[in-house]
Amino acid sequence: MTSPSWYPNEVALAGRENLDMEHVARYDGKMDSSAQSELSILRRFGLNSQSTVIEFGAGTGQFTVEAARACARVVAVDVSPPMLAYLEKKLLDQDLTNVTLVNAGFLSYTHREGQADFVYSRYALHHLPDFWKAIALDRMRKLLSSGGICRLWDVVYDFNPAEATGRIEAWCSQGGASVDGEWSRAEFEEHARDEHSTFRWLLEPMIERAGFEIVEVKYAAETFDAEYVLRAD
Repeated sequence: MTSPSWYPNEVALAGRENLDMEHVARYDGKMDSSAQSELSILRRFGLNSQSTVIEFGAGTGQFTVEAARACARVVAVDVSPPMLAYLEKKLLDQDLTNVTLVNAGFLSYTHREGQADFVYSRYALHHLPDFWKAIALDRMRKLLSSGGICRLWDVVYDFNPAEATGRIEAWCSQGGASVDGEWSRAEFEEHARDEHSTFRWLLEPMIERAGFEIVEVKYAAETFDAEYVLRAD
């Protein structure tokens, strides 16, 4: 399906760093996706060896690789060709053949093989402005049958606008000096300035309007991490 001409360019929204081969190469050293723990959560909601999982923003594939060992099929969707190339090499090295790589995004992915059992996305939805988040959530819901599960984890702000300067400054101050170690101050600043994390009190009504029930939510106030388990109505 061809997207309307007024749809955004998702590659342009992907973030400079996600198209940078040097960033892609060091990503696994900077970020642990807690893939085993994430799979344990999905198993509580029925994930098994027969399940199909669609992951949006698969990145370097930390979750994709572990999910492929646990279920029948994984569709790994990402707008970044460098990320997908890195993931493809991982899959070849580990002889995992039940993963389909798709160069697309929340707004451009087309699923052609029936509804999925699970949709998974970690640190990806924030690349879209709020209008397009709502569209993306609606599209994710349509990929699932009633009762299907979406696991959504992202940077979400839970404060009033008047608090923004102090709260964002405190968050950025947690970053280090160099991008070669853990996340740097410059990377936190880039996220706040150039990406589209939204307020919790805006995102959660979007989630519910899309046709999801918020079954679980875990929120970390200092890091702005919001971890949701959503069930399709």
